[in-house]
Amino acid sequence: MTNQDTQNRTVKIDMPSSNKKSQSDQNVQSKEISYRIEKDTMGEINVEMSRYWGAQTERSRQNFKIGTERMPIDIIYGFAHLKAIAADVNCALNLLPNHFAEAINNAATKILTGTIDDHFPLVVWQTGSGTQTTMNVNEVIAHLANLDLKAKGYTDLIHPNDHVNKSQSSNDSFPTAMHIAVTHAVHQRLFPALRHMQNVLEKKVAEFTHLIKVGRTHFQDATPITLGQEFSGYAAQIQLNIERIQATMPRVYALAQGGTAVGTGVNCPKGFKELFSEKLSARLGYPFAPALNLFEALASHDALVELSGQLNVIATSFMKIANDIHFLASGPRCGLGEIFLPENEPGSSIMPGKVNPTQAEAMTMVCAQVMGNHTTITFAGSQGHFELNVFKPVIALNILQSIHLLSDVAFSFSDNCLVGITANEIHLNENVNKSLMLVTALSPIIGYEKSAHVAKYAYTHNVTLKKAVLDLKYLTETQFDKTVDPKQMLGSTEA
Repeated sequence: MTNQDTQNRTVKIDMPSSNKKSQSDQNVQSKEISYRIEKDTMGEINVEMSRYWGAQTERSRQNFKIGTERMPIDIIYGFAHLKAIAADVNCALNLLPNHFAEAINNAATKILTGTIDDHFPLVVWQTGSGTQTTMNVNEVIAHLANLDLKAKGYTDLIHPNDHVNKSQSSNDSFPTAMHIAVTHAVHQRLFPALRHMQNVLEKKVAEFTHLIKVGRTHFQDATPITLGQEFSGYAAQIQLNIERIQATMPRVYALAQGGTAVGTGVNCPKGFKELFSEKLSARLGYPFAPALNLFEALASHDALVELSGQLNVIATSFMKIANDIHFLASGPRCGLGEIFLPENEPGSSIMPGKVNPTQAEAMTMVCAQVMGNHTTITFAGSQGHFELNVFKPVIALNILQSIHLLSDVAFSFSDNCLVGITANEIHLNENVNKSLMLVTALSPIIGYEKSAHVAKYAYTHNVTLKKAVLDLKYLTETQFDKTVDPKQMLGSTEA
């Protein structure tokens, strides 16, 4: 359908029979498949009639049977926005007829409905510029646009290269689609997820602000804090991560579109890149702008490596938070047991009644994946040679997966774990009262060495700090009670 001389044929294909036969050689059944002949610069190739793609997509489908990771649909949708805007700009610059631009827009709109996702079958493991996926989008749009044009009585047809790809190259379009997809994912998924998690944590800060507990450093008892103060640290981590992502986004808003093949903008008319960014910003509501240097935008992906680095920081924060929750809830009788987690599902197939910290474990696995993704993105980003980085698809795969995973797990952990956490107030109080590190309050009064003597005496003789002080005759009971008060050791109880 993408070429005017497309031919239709029917071929009989032998398919393995689904019924088992007793004979060693199973019978085969025949199935008729209709296909059309598509042409490109390399000649003819068969494409199944029901498919919207053309020759170049089919060649890629046959030549790159590698893995199961298909090009993220976010990239396809990013391309749909890109192609619609490019058609508008080409039309505005009198480079494309109005009915062609309208047909391309209609086709792009259909892609964005999500109803034809299966017409984008290509795997990530293809050419490093993403040319095959670029052409997959071009061919599908051309096919749909030509159906539209024919239905309206037009006889002139749209070509995937000459019209859908007009004023563009894979080398500037694919990175632009990446930035569109990543921008949308950050704003529509990541920011809402992080803000939700922060809100849940801040509610826990308020709920736990009055509960004094033993602090811990080096996995050893330390001076007291409140459970609210501890959770305030988690909430602050999330707030800072939101700020980090926000600070990075201006580099992601910078687009390569207009650089075409090598950054010079060959075959791209003057004013195209500026009008493209202006129209795209109006369409999606993000402050896109042409990259300050198009050679940098094609040959490197430093902005996405930078963003991945911030995603890696989020994973680092999530790992710390999940691990703390994991340990604080350990037990229920033989661990720290300072908090209770929601009991969402049975924890063991062999130990009845066991409940595990499953949300914390899921979060830490996500963190491991995101950290690994960042390693891949870092290496891929370093492979910009001369005028092009040819690791674009794998960067797209990994950064979008990281955004999706972090967003999903933030909602899951917040709604299925954090919201339902309650404090074991009795145990918290018991731990504070027997903590040896309350001795720190004595240090300004009797000195560090005598205070250390008190702590060691209390531990060795299994007595309270008060008894140790009295036995060693360092203070009177009244002096001890006035000096050692956990509430006075908290500093500000506000988060």
